[in-house]
Amino acid sequence: MEGVVSVIPNRILKLHTTRSWDFVGFSKGKLGAPLEGNVVIGLLDSGIWPESDSFNDEGMSAPPAKWKGKCVGANFTCNNKIIGARWYNSEHFFDTTDLPSPRDSEGHGTHTSSTAAGREVQGASYFGLAEGVARGGVPNARIAMYKVCWSFGCSTADPIAIGSFHAMKNGILTSNSAGNSGPYPYSVSNYAPWTLTVAANTIDRKFVAQVVLGNGQVLSGLSVNNFDLNGTTYPLIWGGHAANFSAGASPAIAGFCSPGALNSYKVERKIVLCDAMVTGSQILKANGVGVIMTDSFNSLDYASSFPLPATVISNEDRVKVLNYIRATENPIATILVAQGWKDVMAASVVSFSSRGPNPITPDILKPDITAPGVDILAAWSPLAPPSTDPKDTRRVNFNIISGTSMSCPHASAAAAYVKAGHPNWSPAAIKSALMTTATIMEPGKHVDLEFSYGSGQINPEHALNPGLVYDASEADYINFLCKQGYNTTTLRMITGSNSSVCKSTTPGRAWDLNYPTFALAVEDGQPIQGVFTRTVTNVGNNSSTYTVSMSTPYPVSITVEPPVLTFSKIGEMKTFTVKLFGPKIAQQPIMSGAITWKDGNGHEVRSPVVVYNILPGRKYGIPTSSMTNQKTDKFEGPSMYHKTGILGRN
Repeated sequence: MEGVVSVIPNRILKLHTTRSWDFVGFSKGKLGAPLEGNVVIGLLDSGIWPESDSFNDEGMSAPPAKWKGKCVGANFTCNNKIIGARWYNSEHFFDTTDLPSPRDSEGHGTHTSSTAAGREVQGASYFGLAEGVARGGVPNARIAMYKVCWSFGCSTADPIAIGSFHAMKNGILTSNSAGNSGPYPYSVSNYAPWTLTVAANTIDRKFVAQVVLGNGQVLSGLSVNNFDLNGTTYPLIWGGHAANFSAGASPAIAGFCSPGALNSYKVERKIVLCDAMVTGSQILKANGVGVIMTDSFNSLDYASSFPLPATVISNEDRVKVLNYIRATENPIATILVAQGWKDVMAASVVSFSSRGPNPITPDILKPDITAPGVDILAAWSPLAPPSTDPKDTRRVNFNIISGTSMSCPHASAAAAYVKAGHPNWSPAAIKSALMTTATIMEPGKHVDLEFSYGSGQINPEHALNPGLVYDASEADYINFLCKQGYNTTTLRMITGSNSSVCKSTTPGRAWDLNYPTFALAVEDGQPIQGVFTRTVTNVGNNSSTYTVSMSTPYPVSITVEPPVLTFSKIGEMKTFTVKLFGPKIAQQPIMSGAITWKDGNGHEVRSPVVVYNILPGRKYGIPTSSMTNQKTDKFEGPSMYHKTGILGRN
């Protein structure tokens, strides 16, 4: 039918789940309300709660005259803050908690919206935790909510890579969460090169809930625990000692506190030690009063909310608790209310954040960037419980949650800020500005280096004045797709245009795509050898000279020609070539370096350079005709949670 770009089988995805702005050095933007108010941040999410204080429009002017969006849905009113709201449910199924309107009953969309563009709210907290002023990155930007996520997840009727390609053609940058399937390699999702793929890192605050054992031992765990036991101790039992034999459970199964595995007669009025992370609902169902859990990955780098007194301890401390239980006739314990502690190890990419390499295009580094995504306080829907237990009856106006869904709106806000200062910049230019000015992460904390954090952590203020940008157009991405195996027919299913043509379908490397990073995938046993062509556009001073500096990992050699770029006006472009070479390598982990262009006047345009081994036959990626058939995860593979933010001007 006319107007149909392509037809793709539908899948259901899950949602990718304010100290943070100060932590990245962005206490308050310098552009002012009028410029911020010209930018609209659109979110594809679970809806929004318009009555939240984070979305009041006091003092805000009318929406930009060019705005053509509107609000659709019963019992929902927009204002000068939320200027657009629509809802889409391709499954035509509504659970009892779902509302057929843009109104949020899950909490997720309200949280992400307020993280990106929430107004300042004094005295915000989660039951007294993290109390202070809550605000979004660009509190004067407008919000447009597109509700596509429901209690059952998010439909992919509009595949993200294709939709974001069309957004790019219209001057809109799409910011995507990298996914929550880390720390496994090749787990990154949303890796189309025209989108911004965002990892998640910690901030310098963590929520600690301590366990006090009857023998006086005090063990520190992580939890957003607001339940106050007032120091009262309760009997302590290991789940394996309370197996529900009638339900077929063994001590080994019950040790993990699996659903239905616990004997309620033995668990009643006790605190339970579990050998795994659980939601807590199993303990409540068995009439327990609290739970001490173990993080099997031993990461302990984020806190969660539970529907009862709870904390998560290390494997080492689990052994201490278990030994105490076994050595004591009547073991007892209590769990204390959580406290906010300083995290001196921040910033570190959180364990669940999905990692590269790029599973489709090895020569495009993903994720692109990282942003705060751990223990983020933001607005919440009063219809949604603050924990994952649907029977949790508590209600809050602000909640603390973690996920790349929380880092994505941080990056979206940073992009909106750059857009406000440079309304005519292309999506690629904005993306480049964010990446080349990012704060360098500490490699010693991350074995997977750039595969975990990309270019580094967002630095919105620096991104406003990057000096040089790596720009790219629709034609550049079409050239990229053709080299990745698309033909004219499959290409047009992406672009939606009959004028799109692949002049050659010969597979090729992605070395000439004008990307702000450099990635060289080397097949096992092959030499290090790659030639990259890049063009930078001057957006800094009228007259400037940039000199290149390099950080080179052994045994890689890097040459840049020319090593000096001289500009005489804004908008002038210069092309340079980067050559990577070295001996044959096999089974080598990621090797990391960088090239940086410096003008001596404060501009440092940094691009990571990574070299790594891949298995033979992977250098051109997976045949990309799969975009148009059953393999709908071509550019937006499934992950534990999933969320997309779109930044635009109209």
